[in-house]
Amino acid sequence: MKKILTTTALVATMAAGAASAQQTWNLQSTYPGSLPQLGALGIRIAEQITAITGGEITVNFQNPGGIVPALEVFDAVGSGAVEAGWSTPGYWAGRVPALQLLAAVPFGPRASEYLAWLKFGGGEEFLQELYEPYNIHSQICGVIAPEASGWFREEINSVEDLRGLTMRFFGLGAKVMERMGVSTQLLAGGDIFPALELGTIDATEFSMPAIDLNLGFYQVAQHYYFPGWHQQSTLFDLMINLDLWESLDERTQLLIETVCDANIAYGLAEGEAIQVEALRQLEEEHGVQIHRWSDEDLAALEAAWNEVAAELAAEDADFARVYESYTTFRQNYARWRDLAYLD
Repeated sequence: MKKILTTTALVATMAAGAASAQQTWNLQSTYPGSLPQLGALGIRIAEQITAITGGEITVNFQNPGGIVPALEVFDAVGSGAVEAGWSTPGYWAGRVPALQLLAAVPFGPRASEYLAWLKFGGGEEFLQELYEPYNIHSQICGVIAPEASGWFREEINSVEDLRGLTMRFFGLGAKVMERMGVSTQLLAGGDIFPALELGTIDATEFSMPAIDLNLGFYQVAQHYYFPGWHQQSTLFDLMINLDLWESLDERTQLLIETVCDANIAYGLAEGEAIQVEALRQLEEEHGVQIHRWSDEDLAALEAAWNEVAAELAAEDADFARVYESYTTFRQNYARWRDLAYLD
Protein backbone atom coordinates (compact mmCIF):
# COMPACT_ATOMS: atom_id res chain seq x y z
CA MET A 1 0.00 0.00 0.00
CA LYS A 2 1.29 3.46 -0.91
CA LYS A 3 2.54 5.39 2.13
CA ILE A 4 0.89 8.79 2.57
CA LEU A 5 3.21 11.54 3.88
CA THR A 6 1.26 13.33 6.59
CA THR A 7 1.77 17.00 7.49
CA THR A 8 3.59 15.91 10.65
CA ALA A 9 5.88 13.67 8.67
CA LEU A 10 6.50 16.43 6.11
CA VAL A 11 7.52 18.86 8.85
CA ALA A 12 9.80 16.22 10.33
CA THR A 13 11.38 15.61 6.94
CA MET A 14 11.95 19.35 6.42
CA ALA A 15 13.46 19.66 9.90
CA ALA A 16 15.82 16.81 9.15
CA GLY A 17 16.89 18.58 5.95
CA ALA A 18 17.48 21.81 7.86
CA ALA A 19 19.50 19.98 10.47
CA SER A 20 21.75 18.51 7.79
CA ALA A 21 22.38 22.06 6.50
CA GLN A 22 23.37 23.44 9.89
CA GLN A 23 26.72 25.20 9.95
CA THR A 24 29.29 25.93 12.64
CA TRP A 25 31.39 29.05 12.17
CA ASN A 26 34.49 30.17 13.96
CA LEU A 27 34.50 33.93 14.51
CA GLN A 28 38.18 34.80 14.99
CA SER A 29 38.52 38.07 16.88
CA THR A 30 41.40 40.50 16.94
CA TYR A 31 40.28 41.50 20.46
CA PRO A 32 40.01 39.34 23.59
CA GLY A 33 36.46 38.73 24.73
CA SER A 34 37.32 40.13 28.16
CA LEU A 35 37.62 43.66 26.75
CA PRO A 36 34.54 45.88 27.12
CA GLN A 37 33.10 46.89 23.77
CA LEU A 38 35.93 45.67 21.54
CA GLY A 39 35.69 42.03 22.60
CA ALA A 40 32.24 42.00 24.16
CA LEU A 41 30.57 43.26 20.98
CA GLY A 42 32.16 40.39 19.05
CA ILE A 43 30.75 37.89 21.55
CA ARG A 44 27.36 39.55 21.20
CA ILE A 45 27.48 39.15 17.41
CA ALA A 46 28.29 35.45 17.75
CA GLU A 47 25.46 34.88 20.21
CA GLN A 48 22.91 36.87 18.24
CA ILE A 49 23.62 35.27 14.87
CA THR A 50 23.30 31.87 16.53
CA ALA A 51 19.99 32.89 18.12
CA ILE A 52 18.43 34.78 15.20
CA THR A 53 19.13 31.95 12.74
CA GLY A 54 17.54 29.46 15.12
CA GLY A 55 20.79 27.56 15.37
CA GLU A 56 21.10 27.08 11.61
CA ILE A 57 24.44 28.83 12.05
CA THR A 58 26.26 28.32 15.33
CA VAL A 59 28.97 30.93 15.72
CA ASN A 60 31.84 30.28 18.11
CA PHE A 61 33.76 33.37 19.24
CA GLN A 62 37.52 32.80 19.25
CA ASN A 63 39.90 34.92 21.31
CA PRO A 64 43.11 36.09 19.60
CA GLY A 65 45.26 33.05 18.97
CA GLY A 66 42.27 30.71 19.26
CA ILE A 67 42.82 29.68 15.66
CA VAL A 68 45.13 32.39 14.29
CA PRO A 69 46.86 35.41 15.90
CA ALA A 70 45.04 38.73 16.03
CA LEU A 71 46.77 40.35 13.08
CA GLU A 72 46.38 37.32 10.80
CA VAL A 73 42.58 37.38 10.73
CA PHE A 74 42.38 39.03 7.30
CA ASP A 75 44.21 36.21 5.52
CA ALA A 76 42.47 33.52 7.56
CA VAL A 77 39.01 34.73 6.53
CA GLY A 78 39.96 35.16 2.88
CA SER A 79 41.46 31.66 2.65
CA GLY A 80 38.61 30.03 4.54
CA ALA A 81 40.81 28.93 7.44
CA VAL A 82 38.09 30.57 9.54
CA GLU A 83 34.59 31.38 8.43
CA ALA A 84 34.47 34.88 9.90
CA GLY A 85 36.52 37.55 11.66
CA TRP A 86 35.78 40.42 14.03
CA SER A 87 38.07 43.42 13.65
CA THR A 88 38.37 46.92 12.24
CA PRO A 89 39.26 47.61 8.59
CA GLY A 90 42.13 49.83 9.72
CA TYR A 91 44.23 46.85 10.78
CA TRP A 92 44.72 45.86 7.13
CA ALA A 93 46.38 49.04 5.90
CA GLY A 94 49.42 47.09 4.76
CA ARG A 95 47.25 45.19 2.29
CA VAL A 96 44.67 47.83 1.35
CA PRO A 97 45.59 51.40 2.42
CA ALA A 98 42.15 52.78 1.55
CA LEU A 99 40.47 50.56 4.16
CA GLN A 100 41.83 52.92 6.81
CA LEU A 101 39.26 55.51 5.72
CA LEU A 102 36.55 52.98 6.64
CA ALA A 103 37.88 52.55 10.16
CA ALA A 104 38.81 55.92 11.70
CA VAL A 105 39.94 59.22 10.23
CA PRO A 106 41.97 61.87 12.10
CA PHE A 107 39.85 64.94 12.84
CA GLY A 108 36.97 62.95 11.44
CA PRO A 109 33.22 62.98 12.07
CA ARG A 110 31.12 61.97 15.02
CA ALA A 111 29.52 58.56 14.67
CA SER A 112 26.23 59.83 13.24
CA GLU A 113 27.93 61.64 10.36
CA TYR A 114 30.32 58.75 9.70
CA LEU A 115 27.42 56.29 9.50
CA ALA A 116 25.52 58.66 7.19
CA TRP A 117 28.41 58.56 4.70
CA LEU A 118 28.77 54.81 5.15
CA LYS A 119 25.09 53.97 4.60
CA PHE A 120 24.02 56.70 2.17
CA GLY A 121 27.18 58.31 0.80
CA GLY A 122 28.95 55.37 -0.82
CA GLY A 123 31.10 54.08 2.04
CA GLU A 124 29.58 50.58 2.09
CA GLU A 125 30.07 50.18 -1.65
CA PHE A 126 33.76 51.04 -1.29
CA LEU A 127 34.03 48.57 1.58
CA GLN A 128 32.82 45.65 -0.52
CA GLU A 129 34.88 46.71 -3.53
CA LEU A 130 38.11 46.86 -1.51
CA TYR A 131 37.62 43.53 0.25
CA GLU A 132 36.31 41.55 -2.74
CA PRO A 133 39.71 40.78 -4.37
CA TYR A 134 40.73 39.11 -1.10
CA ASN A 135 37.64 36.88 -1.02
CA ILE A 136 36.10 38.69 1.94
CA HIS A 137 32.62 40.11 2.49
CA SER A 138 32.58 42.85 5.12
CA GLN A 139 29.67 44.16 7.14
CA ILE A 140 30.17 47.17 9.41
CA CYS A 141 28.96 45.74 12.68
CA GLY A 142 29.97 48.24 15.37
CA VAL A 143 30.98 51.83 16.05
CA ILE A 144 32.42 53.28 19.23
CA ALA A 145 32.53 56.75 20.71
CA PRO A 146 35.70 58.91 20.77
CA GLU A 147 38.92 57.42 22.05
CA ALA A 148 41.58 59.00 24.22
CA SER A 149 44.71 60.08 22.38
CA GLY A 150 47.36 58.49 24.54
CA TRP A 151 49.04 57.41 27.75
CA PHE A 152 52.43 58.96 28.55
CA ARG A 153 54.91 58.37 31.35
CA GLU A 154 55.84 62.06 31.42
CA GLU A 155 53.68 65.12 30.91
CA ILE A 156 53.58 66.39 27.34
CA ASN A 157 53.60 70.17 27.42
CA SER A 158 53.39 70.63 23.66
CA VAL A 159 53.58 68.51 20.54
CA GLU A 160 57.29 69.30 20.43
CA ASP A 161 57.70 66.94 23.40
CA LEU A 162 56.50 64.06 21.23
CA ARG A 163 59.64 64.07 19.12
CA GLY A 164 61.82 61.02 19.73
CA LEU A 165 59.19 58.93 21.53
CA THR A 166 58.35 55.36 20.59
CA MET A 167 54.59 54.84 20.76
CA ARG A 168 52.00 52.24 19.96
CA PHE A 169 49.60 53.92 17.56
CA PHE A 170 46.87 52.78 15.20
CA GLY A 171 45.89 53.60 11.66
CA LEU A 172 46.09 56.95 9.96
CA GLY A 173 46.80 58.64 13.28
CA ALA A 174 50.10 56.76 13.39
CA LYS A 175 51.20 58.49 10.19
CA VAL A 176 50.40 61.84 11.75
CA MET A 177 52.47 60.98 14.82
CA GLU A 178 55.36 59.92 12.62
CA ARG A 179 55.17 63.37 11.01
CA MET A 180 55.53 64.79 14.53
CA GLY A 181 58.75 62.81 15.08
CA VAL A 182 57.31 59.77 16.85
CA SER A 183 58.40 56.23 16.02
CA THR A 184 55.18 54.18 15.93
CA GLN A 185 54.38 50.50 16.25
CA LEU A 186 51.08 48.69 15.71
CA LEU A 187 50.61 46.20 18.53
CA ALA A 188 47.56 44.05 19.26
CA GLY A 189 45.75 44.92 22.49
CA GLY A 190 47.20 42.10 24.56
CA ASP A 191 50.78 43.01 23.63
CA ILE A 192 50.64 46.66 24.67
CA PHE A 193 50.92 46.49 28.46
CA PRO A 194 54.05 44.27 28.46
CA ALA A 195 55.73 46.54 25.90
CA LEU A 196 54.87 49.63 27.96
CA GLU A 197 55.99 48.01 31.21
CA LEU A 198 59.30 46.81 29.74
CA GLY A 199 60.01 50.16 28.10
CA THR A 200 59.88 48.77 24.56
CA ILE A 201 57.50 51.66 23.92
CA ASP A 202 57.38 54.99 25.75
CA ALA A 203 53.68 55.65 25.31
CA THR A 204 50.52 54.18 23.85
CA GLU A 205 47.05 54.89 22.61
CA PHE A 206 44.49 52.13 22.39
CA SER A 207 40.88 53.06 23.04
CA MET A 208 38.40 54.77 25.34
CA PRO A 209 38.65 55.05 29.15
CA ALA A 210 36.53 51.97 29.97
CA ILE A 211 38.70 49.81 27.72
CA ASP A 212 42.04 51.35 28.72
CA LEU A 213 41.09 50.92 32.38
CA ASN A 214 40.55 47.21 31.75
CA LEU A 215 44.04 46.90 30.27
CA GLY A 216 45.70 48.60 33.25
CA PHE A 217 47.82 51.18 31.43
CA TYR A 218 47.55 53.47 34.47
CA GLN A 219 49.94 51.15 36.29
CA VAL A 220 52.82 52.30 34.09
CA ALA A 221 51.76 55.67 32.69
CA GLN A 222 49.85 58.33 34.62
CA HIS A 223 49.32 61.07 32.01
CA TYR A 224 46.19 60.55 29.90
CA TYR A 225 45.43 62.87 26.97
CA PHE A 226 42.21 64.00 25.27
CA PRO A 227 40.53 64.51 22.88
CA GLY A 228 41.11 61.52 20.64
CA TRP A 229 41.75 63.63 17.55
CA HIS A 230 42.81 60.50 15.66
CA GLN A 231 39.62 58.51 16.34
CA GLN A 232 36.54 60.58 17.02
CA SER A 233 34.60 57.48 16.03
CA THR A 234 35.81 54.04 14.98
CA LEU A 235 34.09 51.48 12.76
CA PHE A 236 34.38 47.71 13.28
CA ASP A 237 33.43 44.98 10.86
CA LEU A 238 32.28 41.41 10.66
CA MET A 239 34.34 39.79 7.91
CA ILE A 240 32.90 36.66 6.30
CA ASN A 241 34.59 34.46 3.72
CA LEU A 242 33.10 35.68 0.44
CA ASP A 243 32.43 32.20 -0.99
CA LEU A 244 30.60 31.32 2.22
CA TRP A 245 28.62 34.58 2.20
CA GLU A 246 27.49 34.06 -1.38
CA SER A 247 26.35 30.52 -0.55
CA LEU A 248 23.87 31.86 2.02
CA ASP A 249 20.26 32.49 1.01
CA GLU A 250 18.94 36.06 1.05
CA ARG A 251 17.03 35.51 4.28
CA THR A 252 20.13 34.44 6.18
CA GLN A 253 22.16 37.32 4.76
CA LEU A 254 19.41 39.71 5.87
CA LEU A 255 19.40 38.24 9.38
CA ILE A 256 23.16 38.80 9.68
CA GLU A 257 22.84 42.36 8.37
CA THR A 258 20.10 42.99 10.94
CA VAL A 259 22.31 41.73 13.76
CA CYS A 260 25.02 44.14 12.65
CA ASP A 261 22.71 47.15 12.45
CA ALA A 262 21.44 46.37 15.95
CA ASN A 263 25.00 45.93 17.22
CA ILE A 264 25.96 49.37 15.91
CA ALA A 265 23.20 51.03 17.94
CA TYR A 266 23.84 48.92 21.03
CA GLY A 267 27.60 49.45 20.99
CA LEU A 268 27.44 53.20 20.51
CA ALA A 269 24.94 53.63 23.34
CA GLU A 270 26.93 51.40 25.68
CA GLY A 271 30.19 53.12 24.83
CA GLU A 272 28.82 56.53 25.70
CA ALA A 273 27.30 55.25 28.94
CA ILE A 274 30.30 53.51 30.50
CA GLN A 275 32.95 56.23 30.23
CA VAL A 276 31.85 58.33 33.22
CA GLU A 277 32.51 55.66 35.82
CA ALA A 278 35.73 54.62 34.09
CA LEU A 279 37.06 58.20 34.24
CA ARG A 280 36.09 58.43 37.90
CA GLN A 281 38.02 55.28 38.73
CA LEU A 282 41.07 56.36 36.76
CA GLU A 283 41.24 59.75 38.46
CA GLU A 284 40.03 59.02 41.99
CA GLU A 285 41.23 55.47 42.55
CA HIS A 286 44.34 55.31 40.38
CA GLY A 287 45.62 58.89 40.44
CA VAL A 288 45.65 59.36 36.68
CA GLN A 289 46.20 62.93 35.51
CA ILE A 290 43.82 63.93 32.74
CA HIS A 291 45.14 66.41 30.17
CA ARG A 292 43.62 68.14 27.17
CA TRP A 293 45.60 69.16 24.10
CA SER A 294 45.78 72.91 23.56
CA ASP A 295 44.17 74.50 20.52
CA GLU A 296 47.69 75.17 19.17
CA ASP A 297 48.68 71.53 19.54
CA LEU A 298 45.49 70.33 17.84
CA ALA A 299 46.07 72.79 15.00
CA ALA A 300 49.60 71.42 14.50
CA LEU A 301 48.31 67.84 14.48
CA GLU A 302 45.54 68.70 12.02
CA ALA A 303 48.01 70.43 9.70
CA ALA A 304 50.17 67.29 9.77
CA TRP A 305 47.10 65.17 8.97
CA ASN A 306 46.23 67.28 5.94
CA GLU A 307 49.76 66.76 4.61
CA VAL A 308 49.57 63.01 5.23
CA ALA A 309 46.16 62.70 3.56
CA ALA A 310 47.36 64.53 0.45
CA GLU A 311 50.42 62.29 0.18
CA LEU A 312 48.44 59.06 0.63
CA ALA A 313 45.93 60.15 -2.00
CA ALA A 314 48.77 60.87 -4.41
CA GLU A 315 50.32 57.44 -3.77
CA ASP A 316 47.22 55.23 -3.99
CA ALA A 317 44.35 55.58 -6.46
CA ASP A 318 41.85 53.72 -4.28
CA PHE A 319 42.71 55.89 -1.29
CA ALA A 320 42.20 58.97 -3.47
CA ARG A 321 38.77 57.81 -4.66
CA VAL A 322 37.51 56.93 -1.18
CA TYR A 323 38.96 60.07 0.36
CA GLU A 324 37.32 62.25 -2.28
CA SER A 325 33.95 60.64 -1.55
CA TYR A 326 34.43 61.04 2.19
CA THR A 327 35.55 64.68 2.03
CA THR A 328 32.86 65.67 -0.47
CA PHE A 329 30.19 64.18 1.76
CA ARG A 330 31.58 66.06 4.77
CA GLN A 331 31.72 69.34 2.88
CA ASN A 332 28.09 68.99 1.81
CA TYR A 333 27.02 67.81 5.26
CA ALA A 334 28.65 70.82 6.94
CA ARG A 335 25.69 73.06 6.10
CA TRP A 336 23.33 70.76 8.00
CA ARG A 337 25.78 70.22 10.87
CA ASP A 338 26.33 73.94 11.37
CA LEU A 339 22.61 74.70 11.32
CA ALA A 340 21.35 71.81 13.37
CA TYR A 341 23.90 71.12 16.12
CA LEU A 342 25.20 73.17 18.99
CA ASP A 343 28.98 73.70 19.01
